[in-house]
Amino acid sequence: MNKIISVDKLSENVVRLEIEAPRIAKKRKAGHFVIVKLGLKGERIPLTISSSNPEKGTITLIIQKVGVTSHKISILKAGDEITDVVGPLGQATHVEKIGTVLCAGGGVGTAPLLPIVEAMKKAGNRVITVLAARNKELIILEKEIREYSDEVIIMTDDGSYGKQGLVTQGMEEIIQREKVDKSIIIGPAIMMKFGSMLTKKYNIPTEASLNAIMVDGTGMCGACRVSVGGVTKFVCVDGPEFNAHDVNFDELLMRLGGFKEEEYKAYQSYLEGLKKETV
Repeated sequence: MNKIISVDKLSENVVRLEIEAPRIAKKRKAGHFVIVKLGLKGERIPLTISSSNPEKGTITLIIQKVGVTSHKISILKAGDEITDVVGPLGQATHVEKIGTVLCAGGGVGTAPLLPIVEAMKKAGNRVITVLAARNKELIILEKEIREYSDEVIIMTDDGSYGKQGLVTQGMEEIIQREKVDKSIIIGPAIMMKFGSMLTKKYNIPTEASLNAIMVDGTGMCGACRVSVGGVTKFVCVDGPEFNAHDVNFDELLMRLGGFKEEEYKAYQSYLEGLKKETV
């Protein structure tokens, strides 16, 4: 059991949890994630470790309410416990001093982007970050991102904050004005697809952190398989970061939508149950 130390609401559907996990906090690096389970028969879901405090023995997770399990976790309070937190899992981000690094985060993708931005800046790179979302309310962790970025550009679909437009427009603005040595893109799969198409056009090495469906997180179930350069890879053990120009995003999108109808029905049934409990 892992005790929740604090809960912070970042937006209407996104919360930040600080959780006791001393052994994970000591070993965690940028790019690592954990598998979380709530209840003995609960669903296992992957969550990126946004940050950690080895001295306190805690890790920080960012959760967006998109389904039954994420909703259940997001309404927990300080003092509550999460049944299982397993990690750190996956391959850590390769960090080196390379020059100018363009980081792009879409929506809740800013959560896994934050530790990478921090690590790249501490390695001596010039870091420019583009954050994008549908509107101002969905921009998260801006203060933390600014702390480790030389420049931050905000893009919103409706123009309610920063500049109006898509993440690719913000990225291209940077690419056209200065030399970019590497790009890192994290967000919805469709956003990563078009972001990688843009950087490929400009021949900029790019990595994407994939958000495939996972079950065990150790490479045994095969649920998170994805094609990279024509070769089957498992996101949980080979990733989650891959050369974005080699990723078959169309296949990833198809697999992400494989259980969309079932997930929607389950979530609606859960929400209906919550309504009845409050009546």
